Amino acid sequence: MDISLIGVPIMYGCDRQGAQYGPEKLRHKGIIEIIKKHGKNVYDLGNLFIPDIPVENKYAHHKKIKYLKPVVDINTNLAHSVFSALSSKSFPFIIGGDHSIGLGSISGSSKFHNNLAVIWIDAHGDINTGETSPSGNSHGMPLAAALGVGEPSLVNVYYNGPKVKPENVFIIGARDLDQGEIELAEELNLNLYTMDSIRKVSLESVIQEIIDIINKSNVDGIHLSFDIDVLDKSLVPGTGTPVEKGFSLDEGKILLKELLALGMIKSMDLVELNPLLDENDTTAELCIELVDWIFKYL
Repeated sequence: MDISLIGVPIMYGCDRQGAQYGPEKLRHKGIIEIIKKHGKNVYDLGNLFIPDIPVENKYAHHKKIKYLKPVVDINTNLAHSVFSALSSKSFPFIIGGDHSIGLGSISGSSKFHNNLAVIWIDAHGDINTGETSPSGNSHGMPLAAALGVGEPSLVNVYYNGPKVKPENVFIIGARDLDQGEIELAEELNLNLYTMDSIRKVSLESVIQEIIDIINKSNVDGIHLSFDIDVLDKSLVPGTGTPVEKGFSLDEGKILLKELLALGMIKSMDLVELNPLLDENDTTAELCIELVDWIFKYL
Protein backbone atom coordinates (compact mmCIF):
# COMPACT_ATOMS: atom_id res chain seq x y z
CA MET A 1 0.00 0.00 0.00
CA ASP A 2 1.21 3.50 -0.86
CA ILE A 3 0.88 6.18 1.83
CA SER A 4 0.98 9.89 1.02
CA LEU A 5 2.11 11.73 4.16
CA ILE A 6 0.87 15.32 4.07
CA GLY A 7 1.88 17.82 6.75
CA VAL A 8 -0.27 20.88 7.44
CA PRO A 9 1.57 23.08 9.97
CA ILE A 10 -1.29 25.45 10.73
CA MET A 11 -2.40 27.15 13.95
CA TYR A 12 -4.79 29.72 12.44
CA GLY A 13 -7.78 27.49 13.16
CA CYS A 14 -7.05 27.26 16.89
CA ASP A 15 -5.41 30.68 17.28
CA ARG A 16 -2.82 29.26 19.67
CA GLN A 17 0.88 28.92 19.06
CA GLY A 18 2.33 25.43 18.89
CA ALA A 19 -0.01 23.30 16.76
CA GLN A 20 2.00 24.32 13.69
CA TYR A 21 4.96 22.34 15.03
CA GLY A 22 3.06 19.05 15.15
CA PRO A 23 4.05 17.67 11.72
CA GLU A 24 7.79 18.21 12.19
CA LYS A 25 7.67 16.80 15.71
CA LEU A 26 6.09 13.60 14.36
CA ARG A 27 8.70 13.36 11.60
CA HIS A 28 11.43 13.89 14.18
CA LYS A 29 9.91 11.07 16.23
CA GLY A 30 10.19 8.71 13.27
CA ILE A 31 6.68 8.60 11.84
CA ILE A 32 7.95 7.61 8.37
CA GLU A 33 9.98 4.67 9.69
CA ILE A 34 7.05 3.55 11.86
CA ILE A 35 4.72 3.44 8.85
CA LYS A 36 7.29 1.70 6.65
CA LYS A 37 7.72 -0.96 9.34
CA HIS A 38 4.28 -2.25 8.41
CA GLY A 39 5.19 -2.86 4.79
CA LYS A 40 3.86 0.43 3.42
CA ASN A 41 5.50 2.63 0.80
CA VAL A 42 5.67 6.13 2.27
CA TYR A 43 5.77 9.21 0.07
CA ASP A 44 6.41 12.21 2.30
CA LEU A 45 4.86 15.08 0.37
CA GLY A 46 6.24 17.57 2.85
CA ASN A 47 4.30 20.41 4.41
CA LEU A 48 1.74 22.58 2.71
CA PHE A 49 2.73 26.22 2.41
CA ILE A 50 1.32 28.29 5.28
CA PRO A 51 1.43 32.07 4.74
CA ASP A 52 2.67 34.27 7.57
CA ILE A 53 -0.30 36.36 8.73
CA PRO A 54 0.28 39.06 11.36
CA VAL A 55 -1.91 38.64 14.41
CA GLU A 56 -3.39 42.10 13.92
CA ASN A 57 -4.86 40.87 10.62
CA LYS A 58 -6.73 37.89 12.06
CA TYR A 59 -10.11 39.54 11.44
CA ALA A 60 -9.18 41.02 8.06
CA HIS A 61 -11.65 38.86 6.12
CA HIS A 62 -14.44 38.22 8.62
CA LYS A 63 -15.60 40.09 11.70
CA LYS A 64 -16.06 36.91 13.76
CA ILE A 65 -14.04 34.09 12.16
CA LYS A 66 -10.29 34.46 12.68
CA TYR A 67 -7.86 34.06 9.78
CA LEU A 68 -10.67 33.12 7.40
CA LYS A 69 -8.91 33.59 4.06
CA PRO A 70 -5.72 31.69 4.91
CA VAL A 71 -7.80 28.87 6.40
CA VAL A 72 -9.83 28.68 3.18
CA ASP A 73 -6.73 28.84 0.96
CA ILE A 74 -4.81 26.21 2.93
CA ASN A 75 -7.79 23.86 2.98
CA THR A 76 -8.28 24.30 -0.75
CA ASN A 77 -4.68 23.28 -1.37
CA LEU A 78 -5.00 20.37 1.05
CA ALA A 79 -8.17 19.18 -0.68
CA HIS A 80 -6.36 18.96 -4.00
CA SER A 81 -3.41 17.14 -2.41
CA VAL A 82 -5.81 14.59 -0.92
CA PHE A 83 -7.74 14.21 -4.17
CA SER A 84 -4.50 13.76 -6.11
CA ALA A 85 -3.26 11.12 -3.67
CA LEU A 86 -6.51 9.16 -3.88
CA SER A 87 -6.48 9.45 -7.68
CA SER A 88 -3.05 7.80 -7.71
CA LYS A 89 -4.33 4.94 -5.49
CA SER A 90 -2.42 6.24 -2.48
CA PHE A 91 -3.74 6.59 1.09
CA PRO A 92 -3.57 10.23 2.28
CA PHE A 93 -2.43 10.44 5.90
CA ILE A 94 -2.69 14.07 6.95
CA ILE A 95 -0.87 15.31 10.04
CA GLY A 96 -1.65 18.63 11.69
CA GLY A 97 -1.79 21.26 12.74
CA ASP A 98 -5.17 22.15 14.16
CA HIS A 99 -8.46 20.52 13.21
CA SER A 100 -9.49 23.19 10.71
CA ILE A 101 -7.65 20.98 8.20
CA GLY A 102 -10.43 18.41 8.44
CA LEU A 103 -12.40 20.50 5.96
CA GLY A 104 -9.74 20.21 3.28
CA SER A 105 -9.27 16.49 3.86
CA ILE A 106 -13.00 15.83 3.61
CA SER A 107 -13.33 18.04 0.53
CA GLY A 108 -10.63 16.17 -1.37
CA SER A 109 -12.01 12.79 -0.32
CA SER A 110 -15.53 13.85 -1.20
CA LYS A 111 -14.55 14.86 -4.72
CA PHE A 112 -12.98 11.43 -5.24
CA HIS A 113 -15.76 9.29 -3.76
CA ASN A 114 -19.37 9.13 -4.89
CA ASN A 115 -20.81 8.79 -1.39
CA LEU A 116 -18.33 9.62 1.36
CA ALA A 117 -18.80 8.91 5.05
CA VAL A 118 -16.92 10.80 7.76
CA ILE A 119 -16.01 9.40 11.17
CA TRP A 120 -15.04 12.29 13.44
CA ILE A 121 -13.32 11.14 16.64
CA ASP A 122 -13.05 14.18 18.87
CA ALA A 123 -13.88 15.62 22.27
CA HIS A 124 -15.61 18.41 20.34
CA GLY A 125 -18.27 18.37 17.65
CA ASP A 126 -16.57 20.94 15.41
CA ILE A 127 -20.00 21.81 14.02
CA ASN A 128 -20.02 25.47 14.99
CA THR A 129 -20.47 28.35 12.56
CA GLY A 130 -19.32 31.94 12.71
CA GLU A 131 -22.66 32.72 14.34
CA THR A 132 -22.60 30.02 17.03
CA SER A 133 -18.88 29.85 17.86
CA PRO A 134 -17.98 31.48 21.20
CA SER A 135 -14.34 31.84 20.13
CA GLY A 136 -14.35 32.49 16.37
CA ASN A 137 -11.77 29.72 15.98
CA SER A 138 -12.34 27.82 12.74
CA HIS A 139 -11.02 24.52 14.12
CA GLY A 140 -14.48 24.29 15.69
CA MET A 141 -16.21 24.68 12.31
CA PRO A 142 -14.82 22.23 9.70
CA LEU A 143 -17.46 19.54 10.03
CA ALA A 144 -20.33 22.05 9.88
CA ALA A 145 -18.83 23.54 6.71
CA ALA A 146 -18.41 20.06 5.21
CA LEU A 147 -22.10 19.51 5.89
CA GLY A 148 -22.90 22.72 4.00
CA VAL A 149 -23.61 24.88 7.05
CA GLY A 150 -21.96 28.19 7.89
CA GLU A 151 -19.71 30.75 6.22
CA PRO A 152 -20.03 30.34 2.41
CA SER A 153 -16.29 30.49 1.71
CA LEU A 154 -15.78 27.54 4.08
CA VAL A 155 -18.76 25.61 2.72
CA ASN A 156 -17.46 26.09 -0.82
CA VAL A 157 -13.84 25.04 -0.26
CA TYR A 158 -12.46 23.20 -3.36
CA TYR A 159 -15.89 22.91 -4.97
CA ASN A 160 -19.25 24.47 -4.19
CA GLY A 161 -21.69 22.91 -1.79
CA PRO A 162 -21.84 20.24 0.93
CA LYS A 163 -19.18 17.54 0.98
CA VAL A 164 -20.93 14.89 3.08
CA LYS A 165 -24.53 13.94 3.86
CA PRO A 166 -25.69 14.23 7.49
CA GLU A 167 -26.62 10.54 7.64
CA ASN A 168 -23.02 9.67 6.70
CA VAL A 169 -21.43 11.60 9.57
CA PHE A 170 -20.46 9.86 12.81
CA ILE A 171 -19.13 11.92 15.73
CA ILE A 172 -17.55 9.78 18.44
CA GLY A 173 -16.34 10.82 21.89
CA ALA A 174 -17.76 14.35 22.09
CA ARG A 175 -18.09 15.78 25.58
CA ASP A 176 -17.59 19.53 25.12
CA LEU A 177 -20.38 20.75 22.84
CA ASP A 178 -21.59 24.32 22.46
CA GLN A 179 -25.32 25.02 22.43
CA GLY A 180 -25.32 25.81 18.72
CA GLU A 181 -23.64 22.49 18.01
CA ILE A 182 -26.21 20.58 20.04
CA GLU A 183 -29.00 22.30 18.11
CA LEU A 184 -27.39 21.62 14.72
CA ALA A 185 -26.79 17.96 15.57
CA GLU A 186 -30.49 17.63 16.45
CA GLU A 187 -31.62 19.56 13.38
CA LEU A 188 -29.56 17.38 11.01
CA ASN A 189 -30.15 14.19 13.04
CA LEU A 190 -26.41 13.48 13.09
CA ASN A 191 -25.03 10.19 14.38
CA LEU A 192 -23.63 11.75 17.55
CA TYR A 193 -22.09 9.47 20.17
CA THR A 194 -21.16 11.55 23.20
CA MET A 195 -19.00 10.12 25.95
CA ASP A 196 -22.08 10.06 28.20
CA SER A 197 -24.07 8.02 25.69
CA ILE A 198 -21.13 5.66 25.10
CA ARG A 199 -20.68 5.07 28.84
CA LYS A 200 -24.39 4.23 29.20
CA VAL A 201 -23.98 1.31 26.82
CA SER A 202 -20.46 0.29 25.80
CA LEU A 203 -17.85 1.32 23.30
CA GLU A 204 -18.16 -2.06 21.57
CA SER A 205 -21.92 -1.68 21.05
CA VAL A 206 -21.47 1.82 19.65
CA ILE A 207 -18.80 0.59 17.23
CA GLN A 208 -21.07 -2.24 16.11
CA GLU A 209 -23.97 0.17 15.57
CA ILE A 210 -21.79 2.41 13.38
CA ILE A 211 -20.53 -0.58 11.39
CA ASP A 212 -24.09 -1.82 10.88
CA ILE A 213 -25.26 1.59 9.63
CA ILE A 214 -22.34 1.86 7.19
CA ASN A 215 -22.78 -1.69 5.94
CA LYS A 216 -26.44 -0.99 5.14
CA SER A 217 -25.56 2.20 3.24
CA ASN A 218 -24.07 2.70 -0.20
CA VAL A 219 -21.01 4.51 1.18
CA ASP A 220 -17.97 3.89 -1.04
CA GLY A 221 -15.28 5.39 1.18
CA ILE A 222 -14.70 6.73 4.69
CA HIS A 223 -12.58 9.62 5.87
CA LEU A 224 -11.47 9.16 9.48
CA SER A 225 -10.50 12.29 11.39
CA PHE A 226 -8.81 11.69 14.74
CA ASP A 227 -8.28 14.55 17.18
CA ILE A 228 -6.01 13.46 20.00
CA ASP A 229 -8.11 15.41 22.51
CA VAL A 230 -10.69 12.61 22.31
CA LEU A 231 -8.38 10.88 24.79
CA ASP A 232 -8.61 11.84 28.43
CA LYS A 233 -6.80 15.07 29.25
CA SER A 234 -4.44 13.22 31.60
CA LEU A 235 -3.00 11.41 28.56
CA VAL A 236 -2.55 14.37 26.22
CA PRO A 237 -1.03 17.41 27.92
CA GLY A 238 0.33 18.48 24.52
CA THR A 239 -2.94 19.53 22.94
CA GLY A 240 -4.72 22.86 22.92
CA THR A 241 -8.18 22.00 24.26
CA PRO A 242 -7.94 18.89 26.46
CA VAL A 243 -11.13 17.65 28.14
CA GLU A 244 -11.53 15.30 31.09
CA LYS A 245 -13.48 12.02 31.05
CA GLY A 246 -12.21 10.97 27.64
CA PHE A 247 -11.17 7.64 26.20
CA SER A 248 -8.29 5.66 27.61
CA LEU A 249 -5.49 4.80 25.21
CA ASP A 250 -6.71 1.20 25.06
CA GLU A 251 -10.22 2.38 24.15
CA GLY A 252 -8.78 4.60 21.43
CA LYS A 253 -6.93 1.61 20.04
CA ILE A 254 -10.01 -0.63 20.12
CA LEU A 255 -11.98 2.05 18.28
CA LEU A 256 -9.33 2.44 15.59
CA LYS A 257 -8.78 -1.30 15.15
CA GLU A 258 -12.47 -2.08 14.71
CA LEU A 259 -13.10 0.80 12.31
CA LEU A 260 -10.01 0.00 10.23
CA ALA A 261 -11.22 -3.60 10.01
CA LEU A 262 -14.13 -2.32 7.90
CA GLY A 263 -11.66 -1.95 5.03
CA MET A 264 -13.42 1.22 3.89
CA ILE A 265 -11.25 3.93 5.44
CA LYS A 266 -9.45 5.56 2.52
CA SER A 267 -7.98 8.71 4.13
CA MET A 268 -7.19 9.92 7.63
CA ASP A 269 -6.24 12.96 9.73
CA LEU A 270 -4.26 13.01 12.97
CA VAL A 271 -4.50 16.48 14.49
CA GLU A 272 -4.01 18.89 17.39
CA LEU A 273 -0.59 17.84 18.69
CA ASN A 274 0.93 20.97 20.25
CA PRO A 275 4.60 20.36 21.11
CA LEU A 276 4.84 23.69 22.97
CA LEU A 277 2.31 22.44 25.53
CA ASP A 278 3.68 18.91 25.76
CA GLU A 279 5.40 17.49 28.83
CA ASN A 280 8.61 15.59 28.05
CA ASP A 281 7.21 14.63 24.63
CA THR A 282 4.64 12.31 26.23
CA THR A 283 1.88 13.37 23.83
CA ALA A 284 4.13 13.18 20.78
CA GLU A 285 5.20 9.67 21.78
CA LEU A 286 1.58 8.68 22.33
CA CYS A 287 0.81 9.93 18.81
CA ILE A 288 3.61 7.77 17.42
CA GLU A 289 2.22 4.78 19.33
CA LEU A 290 -1.17 5.44 17.72
CA VAL A 291 0.39 5.72 14.27
CA ASP A 292 2.13 2.37 14.83
CA TRP A 293 -1.23 0.86 15.79
CA ILE A 294 -3.10 2.42 12.86
CA PHE A 295 -0.74 1.13 10.21
CA LYS A 296 -0.63 -2.29 11.82
CA TYR A 297 -4.32 -2.67 11.03
CA LEU A 298 -4.74 -0.52 7.89
